Amino acid sequence: TLDYELTQDDETEDLFALLSEVKQNHPDVGAVSVGAIFSSYQGNRVQHVCDRLGLKMLAYLWHRDQAELLQEMVANGVDAVLIKVAAMGLGREDLGKTLKEMQPKLLSLHSKFGIHPCGEGGEFESFTLDCPLFKKRIVVDDSAVVTHVDDTVAPVLYLSIKQVHLEPK
Repeated sequence: TLDYELTQDDETEDLFALLSEVKQNHPDVGAVSVGAIFSSYQGNRVQHVCDRLGLKMLAYLWHRDQAELLQEMVANGVDAVLIKVAAMGLGREDLGKTLKEMQPKLLSLHSKFGIHPCGEGGEFESFTLDCPLFKKRIVVDDSAVVTHVDDTVAPVLYLSIKQVHLEPK
């Protein structure tokens, strides 16, 4: 069992409510697939929700080599853009860039500073615009950069997506 303690206003309660509704409407659902790679924070919380609902947690990416995984995502057509940066070496200029565009920089920052190439340490967040599973692609029409922490070494910035539309592939 993973160590986890429920706290007031815990974000996992939103996940619990959502998965409770899914189970109610689709009683044959027996598992939840998560994209956590190394984050015990994520794994513990999702496992806690799954345990409470009698669901199995599937974590196919758990402890995968992140440089290899990043290469697989790029090679297999995952079109995701950075929407948050929070690490040394990442900044405003990286927001909105694709994983493919960022791959060399992310691998360089991994070598220099030990950042996780897939952002698993919170260095960045991404938003998937298109991938082989999608029937349509997401196009961002309007966004704005928001400064959360103005730090000269490791600013925390995010892309506030204001409007999107879907396009046929």
